[in-house]
Order: sequence, then C-alpha cells, then structure tokens
Amino acid sequence: MPLSLKKIEKFPGRPGPLVLAIMDGVGIGRQDESNAVYLAKTPTLDALFAMPLYTQLQAHGVAVGLPSDDDMGNSEIGHNALGSGRVFDQGAKLVNRAILMGEMFEGENWKRAVQAGVDGHTLHFVGLHSDGNVHSNTVNQLYPMLRKAAEQGVKRCRLHILHDGRDVPPRSALEYIAATEAVLAEVNSQYHADFRIASGGGRMVTTMDRYEADWKIVERGWNAHVHGDARHFASAAEAVQTMYDEADATAKPGEELKGDQYLDPFVIAANGQPVGKIVDGDAVVFFNFRGDRAIEITIAFEEGDGFTKFDRRTVPQVFYAGMMQYDGDLKLPKNYLVDPPQIDRTFCEYLAAERVRMLAVSETQKYGHVTYFWNGNKSGYIDDSVETYHEIPSDENITFDQAPKMKAVEITDWVEEQLRTQDYRFARLNYANGDMVGHTGSMEATITAVETVDASVARLLTVVKELRGILVVTADHGNSDEMWTEKNGKRQVKTAHTLNPVPFCIVDPLYNGEYRMADLNNPGLANVAATILNLLGYEAPEGYCPSLIQFHD
Repeated sequence: MPLSLKKIEKFPGRPGPLVLAIMDGVGIGRQDESNAVYLAKTPTLDALFAMPLYTQLQAHGVAVGLPSDDDMGNSEIGHNALGSGRVFDQGAKLVNRAILMGEMFEGENWKRAVQAGVDGHTLHFVGLHSDGNVHSNTVNQLYPMLRKAAEQGVKRCRLHILHDGRDVPPRSALEYIAATEAVLAEVNSQYHADFRIASGGGRMVTTMDRYEADWKIVERGWNAHVHGDARHFASAAEAVQTMYDEADATAKPGEELKGDQYLDPFVIAANGQPVGKIVDGDAVVFFNFRGDRAIEITIAFEEGDGFTKFDRRTVPQVFYAGMMQYDGDLKLPKNYLVDPPQIDRTFCEYLAAERVRMLAVSETQKYGHVTYFWNGNKSGYIDDSVETYHEIPSDENITFDQAPKMKAVEITDWVEEQLRTQDYRFARLNYANGDMVGHTGSMEATITAVETVDASVARLLTVVKELRGILVVTADHGNSDEMWTEKNGKRQVKTAHTLNPVPFCIVDPLYNGEYRMADLNNPGLANVAATILNLLGYEAPEGYCPSLIQFHD
C-alpha cells in the first residue's frame, strides 16, 4: 500500500524549513565538575533549555529497544528510533534471545561455522572484547557460543580480540582477558579442545573502522588476524601489560594514559610462529552485533578480486558469518547468525512520498547515522529526487581531542548555504563533537567540543528565524555529560555513553500558542518522529509513538 500522510487542517506548519540538530553525546547529567556540558559556556543551550517548549527524553534501555534500563544507548539505535518513530528490539536484545532460546544454534549458518571446526579446521571468533553491550557482549554472547561450539565437537578455536576501553573503563582489557582465559581453560579441560586467543588490538587502530574513515585500521587487523603479522607476544595479557608499561614510561605529567582502544595490534606466538592464522577451510564469525564497525572487515573477507582498499596479499577461502546482517541493502555479510530488526515505514519515507524536499548532513564519523541508520538500516537514498545527502570528511590520523571542533563549523556553513539558496522543507544534521571527543576522556577538549556545538546551534537559530522556520534540538544519547566517576575516593575517567536523559527543545519564532508540550510518561527518542511530522503540518502514521506536542482545541 502506498505511504501517505494526512494533513493537520488547523496547523499547516511554518513557511520556512524545519531543522533538526542532533548534538551527539550531549546528555543531561549532574551539575558538577564531572559534567563537561555543565562546565562548558553554553549561552545558547542554556536559553533554549529554559524555554517552555522543552523536555527531556530517554535515550537508553528499553526506550530504544535494549534489554534493560541498565544498557546505555548509542548513536545507531538512537538514530533508528529518531527516524522510525517506534521502538524496535535491537541487536543486543535480539542476540540474547536467540542464544537463550537456542535459535542461533539451530540455524544453518551456525551449523556451517561449527562444521569447519568439527572437520579438522579452525573456528575463529573476531570482535570487540567487552560486555559494554554496544557492539558486542563477551559474557552473554561470546562465552555461550564458545561453550556450545565445544559441546558440538569443535576441537580447535581461535579468538581475535579487539580491546574496548570506550564503552567500558579505559584500562579494563586485562580483566576481560582474565575472564576469557578462565572460560577457555574450562572448555579445553572439559572437551579436550584447543581454544586460544590468537591476536588482538585496540578498536580505534585495529579492524573496527567505520564509514571508510581509515582503511589502514582494517588492514592492520587483517594482517594480524589473517597473516599473523604484528608484534608477537606469549599471551594477550603480556601484550596489553607491555603496551601499558611502554605508554606510561613516555607519558607526560598530567597526560591521560593510553587506553585500551588505542593499543597496537599484536599476535600470540609459540616457538616463533603465530598460533592462529586464518587459512583455507576455516570458518570466521565476526561476533559484533552492531553494524557500523563491522562492515569494512566483512567486505575485506567477502569481496573478490575487485577489492582495492588495501593489499590483502592472500585471501583465505573461509566460511564467513556475521553475528547479524550489517547492511540489508548491500547484503553484508552474505551469512549471519541472527536476523536484524526489520524497520519499515520510517517517517522520511512518508515525507518522500509526499514530495517533501529534505537534506541530511554530517561529517564522516556520523554520516551513516543521519542516512543509513536514520532510514532503518538501509543504504542509499529513499528518493534522490527529493533528498540531498552530504558528507563532510572527518579528520584523519589524529585523536579527536586534538581537534575538538571537528567539522561542526563546516557542517553549519553547508546547512546555512543550502537553506538560504534551496527550497528544503526538512533538514537533519548531526554534530559529532560531544560523543567523539567525549570518548577520548579529555575534559578540556570535551568542554571545547560542547562550546563549539553551542555556537553552531546559535548560527542555526539565526538562519531559522530569518527563514521563518522551526529549529528542533536534541541528542541521541549522553556521553560528555559524565566524564569521570568516583569510587572509594578515586576518580576514574569515563569514556562510555551515559544513562542520562537528553534534551529536546523546539524553537518556533512564529509560535502563537497553537500547541504545548504533551504530558507523556517517560518519553523517548522514538517520540520525536511524530513531533516533527506534526510541526510540518502532518498527522503521525498509525502505530507511531505519540507526539511530544499537543495542539490546543
């Protein structure tokens, strides 16, 4: 059935465009010195958050489709919720259920992966080694898979672990390694198997690139996992401790110590030889459930002779499967263990059907969020005759605390030019600063990042007022609102997302009391879609979460 929207007779929207600014990682936290958002000078946001058309939204846990309210949100599921207007069960929840109910282990792709290990080849697991529950979960997902593989007859298994330090404490890799080594010892003893860690590296330098920002990251991982080509160590614990010691020895006074996410790739070797190269006949399972940092390594394994991103040297003929399908349009990977959420009827599909002109823009680090994830995990345009997407290249080869303004100025420049010269009705943009700089753990840089976003929102506000439109400001999750935690009187840097709510405000220069903020219990990101449709003069489609505004009779 064709998609269509009903117009609101008493409110046709404003003459100018509606602009949605998503301040990635800017949540509402405690008003203390742990909060970079609070410490930053933000005159624009302070004024907006004090206006009547303001509320706070849930951006984590069950409000965005995660298993429990102990689970932090992230940009991917946040943009899924913002774009779809409904709550869909997300990766962690789907995978947990598939494992708990045994559905994963009954699937053909799991059976094919296990068969390689049964037939005398090696079963490899590659992925983020933590229980941060944003990209993966070693405790709830990897460990059950290891035990089930051994139970089903796999004798030789190798793990290629990517250290986190981002969604979990910055230097927690040794704890995760110890827990995993205990599971491996248990499996090896019970089943007379040979399960070992074979290689590793920090997620920001090894394997887990996204949006083609830096294929060198994938190349380093490929060389370590496939060819055994990286610095050799006797164990993963030795590798991590050695790199900690080396980083600490060269750190300047007061400098943040190098965390797990930036550890160099390494290989475990015995008698001078790598213990777990990936070779012909093996099976490889990439056990991240989230797609953005899984797509490129998947392409490296699956693409044929046309692959040109780096020299793979040799490409082993293996059975490759992802935890989930990471891109439904590109069919990546071809084989996967758990079906992803099926997101349909995004609100921009409705707007495209109504021939509403739209634009989407961000820098590379968040470009896929305002396009792919926004559109329900679908690549490409909904309708390129009414849509314009624009990507501004992110900085490369530096950590974001070194350039905390990132590309906020360039994003704002481009949006301003487009709105002044083109007839767009709806624009969405993402400022990555609060999240990407927040992940570095640098308070000073994160304060600069938030202040840059504040100044950018001020510029958007000026344009919207001139064009007689509406500005909506929100965030997809928290991060920079909690930069450290304290335990037993000792501060610990926090680089992970937070469980805090996010702001939501409407700036409508032509507002004449036509509507007010609705009285909803625990509204979340999924309520934003209906709200934007209302502000554009349309009723929300059936099944959407309620609007955050209510029109007066």
